[in-house]
Amino acid sequence: MENELGTPSSAAPDQVREAPAAEAWARIRGRLREEVGEVEYRSWLRQMTLSAIEGEEAVIQLPTRFLRDWVRNHYGDRLRALWSAESLGVRRVDIRVAPDSRPPASEEATAATGLAGAAPVARAHQGALALAEPLSSLPRAEAQASAPASQRAESRGNDWAAPLDPRFTFDSFVVGKPNEFAHACARRVAEKPASPGFNPLFLYGGVGLGKTHLMHAIAWAISFGGQRNVAYMSAEKFMYRFIAALRSQSTMEFKESLRSVDVLMIDDLQFLIGKDNTQEEFFHTFNALVDAGKQIVVSADKSPSDLSGLEDRLRTRLGCGMVADIHATTYELRISILQAKAAGAEVDVPARVLEFLAHKITSNVRELEGALNRLIAHANLFGRPVTLESAQEVLHDILRAHDRRVTIEEIQRKVAEHYNIRLTDMSSARRARNVARPRQVAMYLAKQLTSRSLPEIGRRFGNRDHTTVMHAVSRVAELMQADSTFAEDVELLRRMLET
Repeated sequence: MENELGTPSSAAPDQVREAPAAEAWARIRGRLREEVGEVEYRSWLRQMTLSAIEGEEAVIQLPTRFLRDWVRNHYGDRLRALWSAESLGVRRVDIRVAPDSRPPASEEATAATGLAGAAPVARAHQGALALAEPLSSLPRAEAQASAPASQRAESRGNDWAAPLDPRFTFDSFVVGKPNEFAHACARRVAEKPASPGFNPLFLYGGVGLGKTHLMHAIAWAISFGGQRNVAYMSAEKFMYRFIAALRSQSTMEFKESLRSVDVLMIDDLQFLIGKDNTQEEFFHTFNALVDAGKQIVVSADKSPSDLSGLEDRLRTRLGCGMVADIHATTYELRISILQAKAAGAEVDVPARVLEFLAHKITSNVRELEGALNRLIAHANLFGRPVTLESAQEVLHDILRAHDRRVTIEEIQRKVAEHYNIRLTDMSSARRARNVARPRQVAMYLAKQLTSRSLPEIGRRFGNRDHTTVMHAVSRVAELMQADSTFAEDVELLRRMLET
């Protein structure tokens, strides 16, 4: 029998029973739910249990080591801050694994109080993640041996599945024009798996554009309710498991384990090019699952029709469902991604630094996020603010890889884009201030960043005289000394072009 805090009635006297603590814990859970969102809260925080208040320390329990470590690493500081704000004398939070992770008698009791004993790990963590501890108190091998054959096959299939990244959800995916169609298709499959016209779903695009993020988001959404068994793996892992099954003469177990899933997700299918035997096995698995009304989701770097090296029958089947491409990112999308990433950082990242990164790192979202992570880590480790100068210093290797020779045409294009004017205005006769000033800035940068002579620079700006260029250079230099905001603007442009 459990008390109102979800702890056994025989609990030690120092465990929490007081109403103020229970009310504080309910408020803390509510705040966390509002801050992280419903999906993330239910995935990671719903199973927290307030076990005890031991002096100045609140003891929080979770059912598995995996969940304990995740919550401790990602929410430990926030939990401590929320407890301190409750003015109950709590200064520390200890997050532990619950000694008894068996399911409570009533899920409704958990929802009603928010303080019930730790709920069992959702089937999503057993299946798709394959990282949570088994719910049974029996050793894993013994539990599987006592299960029916079909359950053993399913469990084996789950063991083979790759872990999902908890950061890759629909909530954390930044949508823009280059990926909005693929995102909409992924959402549709997550809401209604195996619906007509969307099975299989084939996602394709270049490296680091978000294919794997969408794959993980689909897997999280489908497996969250625990009603469907999802197997996510790379094409390389599929091949290695198939080869291992051949060597151990356990191909039937391999087939049964994969064909017992409700959703099969294969990432980077291009890896199967040239692997004829593995392609054939995947083709038969594909047919068996689709015929059984199960969902297939596949990603690759090219569309099915462009994957030369795949068997024609496999390419045809892959192209018979929904094919969605993810285009290269735009400047606007890169800024949105960086802003979303920086919003959760512990340090302030100035907008100019984000603009600088979005201009300089254009081909790969993964590299873009990695660059921002390095800046944030550097600021945290050394206690220094993030600036354009520190960005150039910390990211010199990445920026050097993107380095190219600066040309007058490139300067004109960047300046026109920055000031939102037409490129043709750089060489036009227009003298309006909103055009003339950016033109002068472009002339100044051309003098600073290229070896071109003043007459040649003048010719590139509508056959202007070299004295016009001299006047522009001196005028911009004067304005930079008098106006710090203008100077920062020019400095940002220079760094984007120079590094």
